[in-house]
Amino acid sequence: MSIDTVFAFLAAALFLAFVPGPDNLFVMTQAALRGRRAGLTITLGLCTGLIVHTTAVALGVAVIFQQSELAFSLLKYAGAAYLTWLAWLAFRAKPTAAKSSTGPVREGARLYLRGIVMNITNPKVSIFFLAFLPQFVDKQAGHVTLQMFALGGLFIIATLIAFSLMALFAASAGARFGQSPAAQKVMNKIAGVVFLGLALKLATAER
Repeated sequence: MSIDTVFAFLAAALFLAFVPGPDNLFVMTQAALRGRRAGLTITLGLCTGLIVHTTAVALGVAVIFQQSELAFSLLKYAGAAYLTWLAWLAFRAKPTAAKSSTGPVREGARLYLRGIVMNITNPKVSIFFLAFLPQFVDKQAGHVTLQMFALGGLFIIATLIAFSLMALFAASAGARFGQSPAAQKVMNKIAGVVFLGLALKLATAER
């Protein structure tokens, strides 16, 4: 790929990463509730999920979700169910839940896995990649699959940068209210509403 293509793709990827969507809203909500480390850990999980989507597009697996209504529905309903479960946890969370009681390693692993599951259970991401990445592929240069992986890697880098910045901002804003039990309750309720909204949006999504 040419340098012009790389910079054009990175600019587009950064712009798209900052556009409000399920993943960055998820990062900001969790960073505001749990702090900077949680937001960055979930960001790493989401970016790991993007590796799965990149692989699916590069190998042609994403076409299944584009053409099969059953496969698309199964995955999106699984994602919606997972988001609903997160909403239930947020509504039930007590103010002290913002302070991890399970230890930093166990809590970090749980949040990282949460980010992965959140990302890979959204079939819209694979279909978006399927439509977006090929626009920057130069077929005359050959190695289309390798180009797809390279573009996916660049998209992951852009997402990592954008989501990390959003996590740091949200964590800083959330820290101002985190010391107040009443504010924590409100933030948990807001998180629950956000998760339910995302679940509804995913459940009603069409290919």
